[in-house]
Amino acid sequence: MKLAVVFIGLIGLLQGFTSADTNINVSDDDNVSGSGSQTVSIDNSHNVANVDNNNGWNSWNSVWDYNTGFAAVRIFAKKTCIVHKLNRDVVPGLQDLEKTAKEKRANVHTGSSPKSLQYQVEPEEVENLTQFGTPIETMCRGLRTYKAEEVQGQSFLFFSGTCFRADVLGIVNISLCGEATIA
Repeated sequence: MKLAVVFIGLIGLLQGFTSADTNINVSDDDNVSGSGSQTVSIDNSHNVANVDNNNGWNSWNSVWDYNTGFAAVRIFAKKTCIVHKLNRDVVPGLQDLEKTAKEKRANVHTGSSPKSLQYQVEPEEVENLTQFGTPIETMCRGLRTYKAEEVQGQSFLFFSGTCFRADVLGIVNISLCGEATIA
């Protein structure tokens, strides 16, 4: 009987390891580039990654919801949220996020550039946050929220507006451009 209890306890412990959450911490020790520090928390049970960029007035955080396929960036200085589709061709999968971040940090001096995504922020505020899922709804509730559409190709090169840029772990650079990013 005691052996069965110990066995069941070990199974529970092993299950905890397989569905455990992961935290990735990256800091810019000399803060020369102005990136501060980033923490990525991965919730495997809900398929969500939360990116926190702590850099004083330029702090932001982002939620990547792999279930709904949406991501959102909350810009603290602007008290604004911007929601966009999660481009799975560029953003690593949830299971690969930690591995990719470690590889990027190890190869930081090799000159490999992060991938880039550019988005055009729509001028109308989003009224219904529930369409983006609970994690994004919770993060953006009470803030001015806008949706952004990915822009590819040459047309983005001629954009003359203001952009907010978020570098995520050296893996992907996200540019959110439009009047809502400066309001």
